[in-house]
Amino acid sequence: MNAMNRREFVKRTGLMGGALMVSGCATSLSSAPDPIYRISLAQWAINPSFFDGPLDNLDFAPTAREHGFEAIEYVNQFFEDRANDREYLSEMNRIAEGEGVTNVLIMIDGEGRIGDPDEAARNEAVENHFKWVEAAAHLNCHAIRVNAHGGPGSWDEQLQIMTDAYGRIVEHGDQHDINVIIENHGGLSSDPRWLVELMQAVDHPRAGVLPDTGGFSRGDDDAEDAEIFDPFEALEMLMPYAKGVSLKGTTRMPDGSRPEADFERIMRIALDSGWRGFAGIEFGRIDGISDAHDQLEAVRETLTSEYS
Repeated sequence: MNAMNRREFVKRTGLMGGALMVSGCATSLSSAPDPIYRISLAQWAINPSFFDGPLDNLDFAPTAREHGFEAIEYVNQFFEDRANDREYLSEMNRIAEGEGVTNVLIMIDGEGRIGDPDEAARNEAVENHFKWVEAAAHLNCHAIRVNAHGGPGSWDEQLQIMTDAYGRIVEHGDQHDINVIIENHGGLSSDPRWLVELMQAVDHPRAGVLPDTGGFSRGDDDAEDAEIFDPFEALEMLMPYAKGVSLKGTTRMPDGSRPEADFERIMRIALDSGWRGFAGIEFGRIDGISDAHDQLEAVRETLTSEYS
């Protein structure tokens, strides 16, 4: 039994022992109250292990469980030719279920700019995302993450284009019980004010955001004219529309510094909004994700009595 498996064994048997001490009998774990949030692992956190080896996409669920995680967030780049392969997707499900791991979402990249000012390119990008909505439904995920990539154009022009294009993907998601959520990944999508306007314009229960706590900045972070927003104020603005939280190890501040992430402050903002869901760890590389998980678990233990 390796070190991680020993730790998981101790954690699980310790929990069972606690149930026995409290009730005098082996209480079912399913009777425990739901946690105030659950902790997931984003596949991108350990992307070198997939790009350069030794891991294959089918190794993701077992690897996440070995490091203490109960849920996972896929990246389509690691099975990009398998979106329509139902046999392969079923194998992903079988492995995840065998590990007791929940499939949360698929992060979608490389399928074109859904905010492209060119109508033909935009339509192609929109349609490229439909297959991933259906793949996510097959995997029992709750969402796909898309990028609000646009092009040249004013605030209002890009808002109008994205309202139509993103809205069409959202409608397709609704047909399959899948949320379609946007992460702050550059350009106007990293301006929390614009994202709020987009959510209000689309106005659909399947539309939402996935705030990336690493920072919110328009333009090159290192450029003198970069517009860097206060990350905590941005998070407060976006949490009413959030269907998840993506956690980074550092946070980009308006003065250009990158201090270590204040997980407790971040999770307080999230929980104060009424959000309950998956907090995804998207940093750490494979030799650090267990520590990242334990940090977030410690914060959860600290906040549970306050937010239960």
